[in-house]
Amino acid sequence: MLKAKELSPAQFRKMQLTELDMLVDFDRVCRKNDINYVLFGGSLLGAVRHKGYIPWDDDADIAMLRQDYDKFKAIAPKELTSTICYFQDHDTDPFYRWGYGKLRRTGTEYIRVGQEHLKCKTGIFVDVFPMDDVPISTVGQIFQNLHCTILRKILYSEVGRINNTGFLKLWYTLLAKIPVSFVYSQLRLYTKKSKNNSKNRVRCLLFPATGTLYRKNPINVRYSMPKSWFLDRSEYDFEGKIFYSSKDYDTVLTYIYGDYMKLPPENKRQQHSPFSKIVFPDGTKGE
Repeated sequence: MLKAKELSPAQFRKMQLTELDMLVDFDRVCRKNDINYVLFGGSLLGAVRHKGYIPWDDDADIAMLRQDYDKFKAIAPKELTSTICYFQDHDTDPFYRWGYGKLRRTGTEYIRVGQEHLKCKTGIFVDVFPMDDVPISTVGQIFQNLHCTILRKILYSEVGRINNTGFLKLWYTLLAKIPVSFVYSQLRLYTKKSKNNSKNRVRCLLFPATGTLYRKNPINVRYSMPKSWFLDRSEYDFEGKIFYSSKDYDTVLTYIYGDYMKLPPENKRQQHSPFSKIVFPDGTKGE
C-alpha cells in the first residue's frame, strides 16, 4: 500500500473549487429537467455554518430520492458538460464497486490509499447518494440494515482483502469471490419499490445509515429519514453559488450531528480521504 499524501492549503482549495464546478453543472442540469436534489451531510452543514465548504472538508455530497436519481442518471450522458464532468456508477463503469454514484471531474485522477489496484475510472469526485424506500416497521428496517451491511461488505471486499491481515483478510478474500452482480441484483429488489409519493421513509441502502452517526437518535428513526427532507427544499448560498438543500436544515443537521454549530476540536479538522495520487484539471499533481 502506498503512503498517504496530503494537499497543501492551495491545493486543498483547488480541489474544493474543482468540485464546485461540478456542482454548478449538476445544478444546471437538474433545474433544466425539474429534478429534485439536496446538498447533504457536510455540504449542508457547510452551507449553513460557513456559507460554503467546511474549511477542512475535502468532498461534496448530494442526495436524491430514487426516482430523481434514476431520471438524472438517464439524462446525464447528454446533459452534463462533458468537458467538466461525467456520471459514474456500476452501470456506467463495470469495475465500479460502490452502492451510490459519483460525478467525476473530466481529465483528473484521484486514487485513494489502498485502492490503487481497483480498475474503475478515477478522478476528483462529488458523491451522489440515492435514497430508497425502507420498510415501514422498525424491525423491518433493522433486518434490511443487516442485509445491506453484508452487501456493502461484499462490494468493499476487493479493497478489504488487500488492506487487512489475519482473519479480516481471510473474511474479505472469501467475500470477494461473490460476484458483484449478485449484490446489485439484491439491491434492485429494494430500489424498484421506491416511489417519491409513497409513505415510506428512506435511506441510502449501501451506505452506513445516516442516523447512526448521532448516537442519541432513537432506534425508530436511526435507519431512515422522512422524504420531506429531500422534497421540501430551499436555496442556500454555497461559495457564492446558489444550490438547493433541505428546507428544515435544523432538524436534518441535528439528526446527523447533534449540536452542529459547535466546531470540532482542532485535531479533528482534517482531510478525511487520504490519497496516493491526484491530478488536477490543469495537469498539476498533488504532492
